[in-house]
Amino acid sequence: MTREELKAAATGMLDKAYCPYSHFPVGAALECVDGTVYTGCNIENAAYPVGTCAERTAMGKAISEGHRDFVRIVVAGKSEGPCVPCGMCRQFMKEFAPKLEVICLNAKGEEQAFTMEELLPHGFDQSFL
Repeated sequence: MTREELKAAATGMLDKAYCPYSHFPVGAALECVDGTVYTGCNIENAAYPVGTCAERTAMGKAISEGHRDFVRIVVAGKSEGPCVPCGMCRQFMKEFAPKLEVICLNAKGEEQAFTMEELLPHGFDQSFL
């Protein structure tokens, strides 16, 4: 899948987000090493901590289908600046893809790309256990 197609897949998930509390839809598209793509959106809950972010939705779908090797993820939002993953998502993504490319889009579709190391330079991993 091309970068533009992956961006379109993430943006296409914005309309599927369930965000009646924050009114901040987020979409994600995760590309696996074999080319398979999983999408996700944020899913909120009245008990706020129970909600799930778009990035973890996409990655959870992929992991539950047996995928563990990921190349890049696009995170799309309707924000003025790039829609970057929250801290919980950064830690979750590091567990499975410490070399993941993270492409963050704003409302205009403008992108800013990061490495996981840039987003979470001192993240927790197996070496601490």
